[in-house]
Amino acid sequence: MTTPPIATGLMTSAPFGGQQAQAARDVNTASLCRIGQETVQDIVLRTMEIFQLLRNMQLPNGVTYHPNTHQDRLGKLQEHLRMLSVLFRKLRLVYDKCNENCAGLETIPPEKLKQKNQQLKQIMDQLRNLIWEVNSMLAVRS
Repeated sequence: MTTPPIATGLMTSAPFGGQQAQAARDVNTASLCRIGQETVQDIVLRTMEIFQLLRNMQLPNGVTYHPNTHQDRLGKLQEHLRMLSVLFRKLRLVYDKCNENCAGLETIPPEKLKQKNQQLKQIMDQLRNLIWEVNSMLAVRS
């Protein structure tokens, strides 16, 4: 599973014209968070693959030792470790960019959020009841 390298293309300010330069610098924070989530999933997957390789790898102690097989597995292990390092660098870039984008935002206290969620829940319940009543009236009419 490979992920496209977003860090170099999205994080730099390439010389574009006007709005394109601003769009290249200001990447949507929600998209960055999604990319970060996918990167974390890739890191977990690579780590699981590394442990799988280590579990299956035998020490070269002379018992059923096949140098070609051992070298092949060692190469795969080194490649996974290299990719893991790249993924961690990518995650750091995404994290830094998200922090940069959110630096000027004020935090909303949790009490206001709870109050807003309760209001939204009440509105959804009222709409649900209204739809149920309209459906009931239509069913009786038919």
